[in-house]
Amino acid sequence: MLTEIEGSELAVDSETVRRARQIATRLAVPRPRRDATARRGVGELASLRYRGGSDDIDLDRTVEQLILHPLPEDDDIIVRERIRTKRSVLLLVDVSGSMRGERIRTAAATVGALAAELDRDDLGVVAFWSDAAVLSRLGQHVPAQVLLDKMLRIPAKGLTNIAFPLQVAMRELARIPIRDARAVLLSDGVHNAGPDPRPFAARLPRLDVLLDTSGEQDPDLARELARLGHGRLRRIRTYTDVAPALGAIFND
Repeated sequence: MLTEIEGSELAVDSETVRRARQIATRLAVPRPRRDATARRGVGELASLRYRGGSDDIDLDRTVEQLILHPLPEDDDIIVRERIRTKRSVLLLVDVSGSMRGERIRTAAATVGALAAELDRDDLGVVAFWSDAAVLSRLGQHVPAQVLLDKMLRIPAKGLTNIAFPLQVAMRELARIPIRDARAVLLSDGVHNAGPDPRPFAARLPRLDVLLDTSGEQDPDLARELARLGHGRLRRIRTYTDVAPALGAIFND
C-alpha cells in the first residue's frame, strides 16, 4: 500500500546533514539542453528560429542572419520564446532491512543533496521496502531539510520489492514528455519480494541505477534494470562516491 509521509519537527541527524552538504558541494548537475524541440510557452526566455509561433522578433540575431542570407527564408527570422527546460526526476530509495546503518545515512544524504541541487526541476522521492511511501510528489518542491527528516523517520526494515517503486514511477512519469522524465533507483539491488521488476524498468522513459556495494548486493539485476531502462549503472560504496556517480548519470 502506497502511503504519504508527513514532515515533523524532529531534529535531523547531524552526521547525515554533514554528508548531504558534502555531496551537494561536489555535485554539479548540468542544466537540461535547450533546443527548438523543447516545450514552449513556459520557462526560460530563449532565441529560436521562427516556427510560426511567437511574433517577438529578436532584431539583433535576425539582422545577423540577414547579413549572411540576403534572401532570407522563415528560418532566418529569430524570435524570442519561452521554452521549458525543467526535468522531472523521480528518486526511488531503498529503505529495506538490508539498507540499515551507514547505508540508510548515505541514502538520506543523497536525497537531501539532490533536492538542493535540483531546486529548479521537479523532484519526487519514493522510499520503498516491501511497501512504498511517497516523501514528495513531482512538483511539490519539498525543502531538502524536510526530505532528510522524512527519510530518517522511516526505519530500515523488511524485504525489498523493487517492482513496487518502478510501478509508482511508471504512473508518476506517464504524464511527463519522455525527453523530460527519468527515474533514479538507489538500492543494493537485492530483490526478494513482489514480482519481477524487469518488465517495469523496460516501460520507463529512463531508469538510472545507483548500486550500493558496501554490503550484500545484486549487481546482475542492477545492471539489467539500467539496461532495460535505457540508463546507466553507477556503483557507490560510501557517500563520497555519490556526487561523481550522479554527475555521470546527469551528464549523459
